[in-house]
Amino acid sequence: MDDATNDAELEQQKLKKLRDEIDGIDDRLLKLINDRAQLAHQIGVIKQGNLYRPEREAQVLRRLGDANPGPLPQQAVQRIAREVMSACLALEQALKIAYLGPAGTFSETAARTHFGGAPDLIPCAGIDEAFRAVEAGNADYAVVPVENSSEGAVGRTLDLLVSSPLKVCGEVNLPIHQNLLSLAGSMTTISRLYSHTQSLAQCHEWINRQLPLVPRTPVASNAEAARMAAEDPRAAAIAGEAAGKAYGLKTLAANIEDDPNNTTRFLVLGRHDAGPSGHDKTSLVCSAQNRAGAMHDLLAPLASHGVSMTKFESRPARGMGGGRWQYVFFVDVEGHQAEPALAAALSDFTSRAGFIKILGSYPVGH
Repeated sequence: MDDATNDAELEQQKLKKLRDEIDGIDDRLLKLINDRAQLAHQIGVIKQGNLYRPEREAQVLRRLGDANPGPLPQQAVQRIAREVMSACLALEQALKIAYLGPAGTFSETAARTHFGGAPDLIPCAGIDEAFRAVEAGNADYAVVPVENSSEGAVGRTLDLLVSSPLKVCGEVNLPIHQNLLSLAGSMTTISRLYSHTQSLAQCHEWINRQLPLVPRTPVASNAEAARMAAEDPRAAAIAGEAAGKAYGLKTLAANIEDDPNNTTRFLVLGRHDAGPSGHDKTSLVCSAQNRAGAMHDLLAPLASHGVSMTKFESRPARGMGGGRWQYVFFVDVEGHQAEPALAAALSDFTSRAGFIKILGSYPVGH
């Protein structure tokens, strides 16, 4: 037997040993995951009622991410933990999640990112329908877009937050990567381009360079654009990877967004408040009294109580009985409304505001 044969046999023996070790680890993992599921079941028996606790899940993900020794990156560890928690919860409570559909939208990706693969997802034709699904009890939670780093706020979501009884109990910050999708094999044959208005805007410069003469048609969603492109070999859609897979389209160009840091923030809406997780954010909407210096006075309690404001955005008041040029202000601050400093600031804030509504306190998204 020559040296080459000996080396090959030694290599196969090493591979078998390593694979046997991996199989042993997998067996232990399987037992531990099922042990965890049994403990989760015992907690469910004690708690009953609503078992999903966004603050608890945030604490678990944060703890595991901080404790991770590698070589797996923190994000991978947290994705695995999210799926384990999702599967364990599904044994006790089958969640239904409404989202801005159809299938293949970024809203669907955000819902899966936050809740994992176990819940049933309910695609909704519009943001209003997603709100109504939870309000009527047909879904447990809704995931809706609220702002994009390039194109700004989603006005319809903000308007509905003012009037809806739902609570913000979570957020998802999703990096948005746009792709040119088509049945065609080359961009040279493309004669029609479909996408959502915001996606067309996010890829404006790229389209001007690569497809300057191709007519652009705005449609209701990127997934709808992908569906239309799947019916016409001379058409293309700008949409995400999930939409391309859902409709069997080729990726002619990837990551064509003008801003490589393009991110959309989604809100998770439910009928219950989230408890403190230790790293939270509180959202509210308010209006200032109609007098000189009212806005300065309104915000002063935040500074005096050491509360940091992370967002301040104005929006025309709709359906509140205000006159022309009346505005409401959407404010995000650090902390949970149950924390003493923020509770004191909100108490002072309320006495100075013309109108105030706490939209919810929830774990900070990553």
